[in-house]
Amino acid sequence: MMFPSNRMRVLVSTQPVDFRKGHDGLAAIVSSVLRKDPFTGTVFVFRSRRADRLKLLYWDGTGLVMAYKRLEDTTFTWPAIKDGMMALNHAQFEALFAGLDWRKVKALEMRPPAAAE
Repeated sequence: MMFPSNRMRVLVSTQPVDFRKGHDGLAAIVSSVLRKDPFTGTVFVFRSRRADRLKLLYWDGTGLVMAYKRLEDTTFTWPAIKDGMMALNHAQFEALFAGLDWRKVKALEMRPPAAAE
């Protein structure tokens, strides 16, 4: 899988979606339900009712890209089902996509050096 760049914003829809939807159906959900623009380069992650599947949708500058993943023996760790969305950093996104518990991934605190050497 070619992961989106770590500079891209990742938003997870916390409400399950109908997994029969394709590019246009998911883009419509992004616009009408999540109130975001699907053509900004943000990665939108969707879950199925069964927690073992996810779909990604993002605009790469030339077209909408959709990826689908199904886990065979386990389920993804998802946030609680409620209306809305939540943001993940790139490391959390990679953990979620790998089927790991993204909640255990902590971002390092980046501070500029006190003095240049």
